[in-house]
Amino acid sequence: MRSNAAPGPWLRLAAVGGAVATLLAVVSGTVGPGTAHSLLSALALPPLVAVAVAAAVAYRRLLPSSIAALACFGAAAAITAHTVHAALAALAFAAALVASAQSFRGHPARSGPWRDYVTLTKPRIMSLLLVTGAAGMFVGTQGAPDAGAFAAAMVGLALACGGASALNHVLDRDLDRLMGKRTERRPVAAGRVAPERALEFGLVLSALSFVLLASVVNVLTAALALVGNLFYVLVYTRWLKRSTPQNIVIGGAAGAVPPLVGYAAATGDLALPALWLFLIVFLWTPPHFWALALLIKENYAAANVPMLPVVRGEAETTRQIVLYTVALVAFTLAVGFWFGPVYVAAAAVLGGAFLWLAWRLRREPTRRRAGVLFHYSLAYLALLFVAAALDPVLL
Repeated sequence: MRSNAAPGPWLRLAAVGGAVATLLAVVSGTVGPGTAHSLLSALALPPLVAVAVAAAVAYRRLLPSSIAALACFGAAAAITAHTVHAALAALAFAAALVASAQSFRGHPARSGPWRDYVTLTKPRIMSLLLVTGAAGMFVGTQGAPDAGAFAAAMVGLALACGGASALNHVLDRDLDRLMGKRTERRPVAAGRVAPERALEFGLVLSALSFVLLASVVNVLTAALALVGNLFYVLVYTRWLKRSTPQNIVIGGAAGAVPPLVGYAAATGDLALPALWLFLIVFLWTPPHFWALALLIKENYAAANVPMLPVVRGEAETTRQIVLYTVALVAFTLAVGFWFGPVYVAAAAVLGGAFLWLAWRLRREPTRRRAGVLFHYSLAYLALLFVAAALDPVLL
């Protein structure tokens, strides 16, 4: 992916933001080390990284200045001797300023309609992830969280999810073109949004997520959101999805991070209830995703993606769905002590229905039954996490 066009508004925003944040870090450092200087330095790093990654992938003329800014900034953070530290920080600002100026050079390129950028964030998937993240915050607070902190955490999590999804569109554009009507009209695959623009968009949303969460919520929350983002993009999308039928089992860890983000936003740390919420989503992901894979098995086969129904067949897939569903329902009931009676009642009723639908799919592996299980699994997870959130509020 190489482009002679000028970077789009997203990358320009990151470049200018990185330069401004670096300048503020330099100015605050003249007063002396302190919390403000440390925070400003931390906030300058994400946009500098975003510009450097975009330069390495798509905009080579930005590479020298963006790498220089990042290297000098990192060296300044590592060297505490005042004179050397200040000199390196000043060089980092100068290089970041050059990169921001260069981001405005080149002929303009079509960015694509705004609706396609909304599509890049995968709003339906994001909405479910936000429900699990919100539940983590309610469980961590043991009641209704502060409205301002809740809004900041949810916006930060939404930015992280949207950024990861946009980067997924970029990396999967070749597969999307091969997987039929379900994916071939996606913005990047169909050519309505250039890969470079989607890359910029995803990187900037990810950087903004870290900046917002680190500055308004806490650094642990920002780090967890970033880890989930990177795991989904680099480990699942780039590696596991194309290499093993267990891709969704291991890759499911990325989708299980939002409850950790919510819990950390509420408490500033992690504890057993956060781990239980993480594991619920982790165990839920295989039966949910394999039900979808049964529906579009031919599409995965056409794109040579080694999903379980393609590699092992329908019988083995439905067997694994039943096994994971049993494990999921048993686990949700076992951890009910931590979440309360409202949650336990919901886990029993919702889990019983999940088991029944999984068993019926095992006995009769039709597309209709796979579709019913897939759509029910979405409602199951949302309602279960709503119950976990409501329990401390109602009782």
